[in-house]
Amino acid sequence: MTENRLALEKSPYLQQHAENPVDWHPWGNEAFSRAAAEDKPIFLSIGYATCHWCHVMARESFEDEAAAKVLNDVFIPVKVDREERPDVDAVYMTACQMLTGSGGWPLTVFLTPDRKPFFAATYLPKQSLPGRPGLIDISLRVKDLWQSDRKKLLESAEGISGHLGGAFRFQPSALPDSSIFSAAFEQLDKTFDEDNGGFGSAPKFPTAHRLTFLLLHGHRTGSRRAVHMVEKTLSTMRHGGIWDHVGFGFHRYATDRNWFLPHFEKMLYDQALLARTCLEAGQLTGNRLFLQTAEEIFAYVLRDMTSPGGGFFAAEDADSEGEEGKFYVWTVDAFRNAVGDDALARRWEPILGLEERGNFSDEATGKKTGANILYLTDPLHRWARRLGCTEQQMEKEWEKIRKALLAARVRRIRPLRDEKILTDWNGLMIAALAAGSRILSNPEYGRAGRDAAEYILSSMREKDGRLLHRSRDGEAGIPAMADDYAFFISGLLQLYRTFFDPVFLEHALVLQRQMVEDFWDEENSGFFLAAEGAADLPVRPKELYDGALPSANSVSLSNLVFLSRITGDPQWEQRARKLAASVAGTVERQPTAFAQMLTGLDCLLYPGREIVITGRRDQPDIQAMLKAVGSRMIAADTVIVKNEDTAETLARVASFTRDMGLREDGATAYVCSGQRCDAPVTDPEELARKLWGPLAKSGSNG
Repeated sequence: MTENRLALEKSPYLQQHAENPVDWHPWGNEAFSRAAAEDKPIFLSIGYATCHWCHVMARESFEDEAAAKVLNDVFIPVKVDREERPDVDAVYMTACQMLTGSGGWPLTVFLTPDRKPFFAATYLPKQSLPGRPGLIDISLRVKDLWQSDRKKLLESAEGISGHLGGAFRFQPSALPDSSIFSAAFEQLDKTFDEDNGGFGSAPKFPTAHRLTFLLLHGHRTGSRRAVHMVEKTLSTMRHGGIWDHVGFGFHRYATDRNWFLPHFEKMLYDQALLARTCLEAGQLTGNRLFLQTAEEIFAYVLRDMTSPGGGFFAAEDADSEGEEGKFYVWTVDAFRNAVGDDALARRWEPILGLEERGNFSDEATGKKTGANILYLTDPLHRWARRLGCTEQQMEKEWEKIRKALLAARVRRIRPLRDEKILTDWNGLMIAALAAGSRILSNPEYGRAGRDAAEYILSSMREKDGRLLHRSRDGEAGIPAMADDYAFFISGLLQLYRTFFDPVFLEHALVLQRQMVEDFWDEENSGFFLAAEGAADLPVRPKELYDGALPSANSVSLSNLVFLSRITGDPQWEQRARKLAASVAGTVERQPTAFAQMLTGLDCLLYPGREIVITGRRDQPDIQAMLKAVGSRMIAADTVIVKNEDTAETLARVASFTRDMGLREDGATAYVCSGQRCDAPVTDPEELARKLWGPLAKSGSNG
């Protein structure tokens, strides 16, 4: 079969379409020049490798000769991997939402040769259905209009492009006060699903940053209600079908309100964000299940999603053998055969919700398929009481079954693994692993985070030091975007909190300066998504909304505050205040849409403490000091460890530590806040007493 231009691309998603009869182009000047030369509009299709409905549209239309002939005749077809070019996706998804009121993938947009949109939709069937026009009919209509009434299409494109610029402008205001946190909590409380956890109805997305905000709010105010919403949501998700009970990790989202029926793709960013939330929830509540969930997420990522070079792969597909979820579901017979003990299998079938006819229905026909999604119909401690045994016995029995199921499942045909390594998503996982290493006292996690960071620093940079966005098969490319800088800087800062190696601070500072140079909006403040000079988009996007992923601006707000406090350099907090004020009016109107931004605002509005511990590296009381700090540390606190190995580097990046000497007879702690430092402390118990106060009762750990 003849291959098109996508065969030369590194993206697995683009390569999936390399043998389509559609004459695909990658996003770039060749496509734009050809559209102008041949006087044709552009057919832009945006998706990603593990997207189920992208596969459906591909099978129905892009692999179909008749549909391809129409697309090639009417348009210059262009394919974009949204994970490679989130800036392209941001612009045209915004256009789709403006035109239709909704969005999603696959994203279908018709453009003029100068890349201005005049039509947008998501999935389109090949042929028209009652009340739903099909791809072929719409394309033929566009051909007619392009030839007979082009002025109408061009006027529409101009109007939409004019509004696109406004969609990325936000309302400035004075910095909000703490009432914004109460307003956000009340809005979340109104939409909370008391029966199932989560917010609103189906479909349900994890939105980890909302849960993190609620933990912070609950810890700061003592609100049991805020913490309950997190506990209910995480517990129901962990027991539901959205959790992979056999191989671990969360699927992308649930199509129902009780977290039972997932879309089965697994995204690296979900694992990272949910692991961080579970760690913080476990710390705050003492619920071991949440810490265990974080451990199991890490087990999945380190087993299945880690490259030989140390970076983390992007995602795993929902589909295998042409069916969504086939890799993950079980018939009763397959379950019994895998367990290998009929009596044990039958005992566990009601616990895991297995039914002879299957426990979910075909999406198209509504008929039972015979296959089952595994989920816990009740927590194990309730089943233990019902069956007259201990929870520990149930857990031991389940682990035996789980290993047998996993051994059987690895013999199945796996879904596609998208082996792109993305700097931004890796930054999120690095941060999660670094936090996990501290909180769970597991050095393996810290080593894995450090290895990934070193891979990016050594293999995913331009010669001038700028980051690159994507690596695959050892080949890095695509200039980094604001998300890459923000998320990776966050990962470096978390690595510092774990290892106290100031080299991570040095790297973070270099990259933060580069981010300001390339992405900062000098006129209105905040960070653009695309670097200055990116000329292949009709507008320069700037993102604020915290959706499936937090925005670069939201994460950067926390980064800037942290850098200011740990270096003692006020320029970073000044920039953080400019960023927050530049969007404050927008955030105040709908605070729940900006949950990660609220977490950064919390750090900005409430004072933190800079805690410097000095001593010789082999002095045992350094660890006692760190233990005293760690048990009471809040999000706004920063900790620096100065010894003979780190003193020189710290003098460069945190000059205020220069005069804090190293005593031969023991460690010393300095506690600073609000531009002043208290008298040094040499006793760990005294340090613990000093830290235990109003500040220590607020904020969140991690």
